[in-house]
Amino acid sequence: MIDYLCLIVFVKNTTTRQHNNTTIRQHMNIAIVTGSAGLIGSQSVRFLADKFDQVVGIDNNMRAYFFGENASVDWNRRRLEEEVPNYRHLEADIRDFSLMEKIFRDYGTDIKLIVHTAAQPSHDWAAKEPITDFTVNANGTMNLLEATRLVCPEAVFIFTSTNKVYGDTPNRLPLVELHTRWEIAEDHKYYEHGIDEEMSIDHCKHSLFGASKVAADVMAQEYGRYFGMNVGVFRGGCLTGPNHSGTQLHGFLSYLMKCAITGDHYTIFGYKGKQVRDNIHSYDLVNMFWNFYQNPRQGEAYNAGGGRHSNCSMQEAIEMCEMISGNKMNYSYSEENRVGDHIWWVSDVSKFKNHYPEWTWKYNLKDILEQIHTEMSKRAVSA
Repeated sequence: MIDYLCLIVFVKNTTTRQHNNTTIRQHMNIAIVTGSAGLIGSQSVRFLADKFDQVVGIDNNMRAYFFGENASVDWNRRRLEEEVPNYRHLEADIRDFSLMEKIFRDYGTDIKLIVHTAAQPSHDWAAKEPITDFTVNANGTMNLLEATRLVCPEAVFIFTSTNKVYGDTPNRLPLVELHTRWEIAEDHKYYEHGIDEEMSIDHCKHSLFGASKVAADVMAQEYGRYFGMNVGVFRGGCLTGPNHSGTQLHGFLSYLMKCAITGDHYTIFGYKGKQVRDNIHSYDLVNMFWNFYQNPRQGEAYNAGGGRHSNCSMQEAIEMCEMISGNKMNYSYSEENRVGDHIWWVSDVSKFKNHYPEWTWKYNLKDILEQIHTEMSKRAVSA
């Protein structure tokens, strides 16, 4: 058993100055980001750095434990520490409630925002270690919600959920097979904008990962509604961007482009490679968080993805990666699809846009893939 409990040096949340022999306590605005060296966490750190006095990151690089050293986020943590002056990194495990409570109490009510992105994110991996998956995704979220309630209940709490809370229910939709993708029937209510939050999350197969995220998703909503806390739940589609440490088990576009650059073999799992995913850039998702923070609600859940603006099938993504990289990809096809995979998913973000009309996407699919290619190429050269 790996020991994830680490020695931490805490940084005080106040500064003091002398005035007429009296010490005056100066409050600070603090943002806490879990999973801070990962894709969405690191984007959150950079986005929030000029908006808060200090951004405190919690990340113990469990991604390397989940997916191997090639998925380590240490490179991104080091970059944050070098480039973001008001960033403080804490190597801590969110499954340890006493440790989370200590961190929160060290900063107290100066904590104004919690962005919780830390997770075990893979269907397949969850089946290998179900207890680890559940304790990270469900118990870890519960620990952070309770620490927030006890220490800084007025703060805004952002939970990064997933569209996998809907299980395989989307696969029962009336789908039509086209040349390069599956598509929903044009006369269906989801055709124009995608799938909305009214879809049931019950009576379906989720995968163990999906089930652990359902538990966290519902608990986050409950803390908002029951305790009146400012909690927003964001059910992401494919979250992506140039800072993703993609692997075969997680990080679809990032890993696909990595294989296009390196020539590594890629396996398509099921559905003829026509399964459709919407893809949202990490910046656009974090900008959703920021809009919510400025006018929070209590226990609201939103679908958060690329919608009709940014989506592709596996076949279409391979074609784009080959075009951008200039390389022919080395891939094969397996008839066996992954448990919990969606055949067609496009997020309807209308609810969020209605609540926060100033938000919209900044990046489309081509932008995302070009940025991933540029960053992956840099990393390959420096490796």
